[in-house]
Amino acid sequence: MPPLCCGYLSQYTHHHLVAFLLTFFSYVFLHASRKTFSNVKVSISAQWTPSAHNGSASPLLPSETWEKNRLFADEQQATLFLGALDSIFLFSYAVGLYLSGVIGDRVNLRYVLCFGLCSSAAVTFVFGTLTEWLHIYNVYVYCSLWVLNGLLQSTVWPCVVAVMANWFGKTGRGFVFGLWSACASVGNIFGAFLASSVLKYGYEYAFLVTSVVQFAGGIVLFFGLLTSPQEIGLGGDCPTGLSTVDTETHRPLMSDEEAEEDAYEPHYRSVRRKDEPGQESPKAVGFFQAFWLPGVLPYSLAYACLKLVNYSFFFWLPFYLSNNYGWKEVEADRLAMWYDVGGIIGGTVQGLVTDIMGKRSPVLALSLTLAMASLVGYSHSPDDKTANAVLLAVTGFLIGGPSNMIGSAISADLGRQDAIRGSREALATVTGIVDGTGSIGAAGGQYLVSLIESKLGWIAVFYFFVVMTGGSIFFISPLIVTEVRAMWRERQTRHHQL
Repeated sequence: MPPLCCGYLSQYTHHHLVAFLLTFFSYVFLHASRKTFSNVKVSISAQWTPSAHNGSASPLLPSETWEKNRLFADEQQATLFLGALDSIFLFSYAVGLYLSGVIGDRVNLRYVLCFGLCSSAAVTFVFGTLTEWLHIYNVYVYCSLWVLNGLLQSTVWPCVVAVMANWFGKTGRGFVFGLWSACASVGNIFGAFLASSVLKYGYEYAFLVTSVVQFAGGIVLFFGLLTSPQEIGLGGDCPTGLSTVDTETHRPLMSDEEAEEDAYEPHYRSVRRKDEPGQESPKAVGFFQAFWLPGVLPYSLAYACLKLVNYSFFFWLPFYLSNNYGWKEVEADRLAMWYDVGGIIGGTVQGLVTDIMGKRSPVLALSLTLAMASLVGYSHSPDDKTANAVLLAVTGFLIGGPSNMIGSAISADLGRQDAIRGSREALATVTGIVDGTGSIGAAGGQYLVSLIESKLGWIAVFYFFVVMTGGSIFFISPLIVTEVRAMWRERQTRHHQL
């Protein structure tokens, strides 16, 4: 048997690599643009408050300029509005995900992706750059633009997951998707780097650079992406050399139809084309039908709790580091990258472990249980950048890993199960439901974070995260019990056979 890594790689062509990289970097650029807002919150808050409350105001700027820019009386009011903007964005993003998943299963994925990337980049430019250049400071303008941005950005994730699932079959999905789902964390790091590099010129240039990069990425994706192997006559689900997992008893939420394609019909899709005479085109699964598929609701609710915690770090970590420890905004942005580094490693390693075990939920449960302890530990982190970075990386590994798994590999599992045999068009819809429900939880959480912090302080915020992490374990507990029992029965069966 070939080595494990060779087993994963031997089945893929350069077309798989191109699809992997184009979808990966398209979401990297989208998340880099999204991350910019959290990286410049201190600068925006300073711009929106009068100079009497603004220690960063330049002495060269006349007082009437600051009065013109003033949106709020003090920093606390500005912070609450920033939290409200996060919630507004995520609520609109969640609503958009429910719609975008359905659209992605019915419209060419390449068109939807290009539209989402380019239009979102334009709105981000207007929100952060054009309003500053034209001195437009209006609460309603900011809210309207951020609602629109959330709707447009929601078109990307369900579609890139669907493209990846078209190209990569069930075998090794945990590892491949675990590695690929690092795109969000890489985007956070890339966005923090871009923002910190130009922040000295003004926060508007951070929005300018990231929006231009995202727009260019959308153009490249439009001309370079193949959304499925069918477009070039290749089979999408090729067999793999990985054979450490028993194909009958270790298949997490997989359909028999997909397994048959993997094992016996590597060119299944190139033979049974949708438009081939005599073949009935598979019908797209309806939204409510997809919502009640086995496992979709528990994982959606668990993701709502988990994404609340993950996105709270995403939106508030640089702000917390700057305010709580007094570190410079640029230093806080770069230190916050360690949370994403941990998430990248966590998603990849945990994805590989779930492939070897053939089960997803027990690995997630163990990681999230340890995450509760790491959150308590991080809330008492000393005023030392090295110690803070280490604790951040560990917390990112334990929280970001499960978050990446649910949003990618598990969503693909759920979209290809026995309950929807006969219809291949459910991937984007199921992904939109899982990620949309997660975003609803994250949206409500962002305003709660700002409210809890203003009333009780940051320690209370971290204990709130502990409760939400425990909630995510609670919602998938029936699946954990089922899979642990299955593993025990398999072990007993092997023991009796020996």
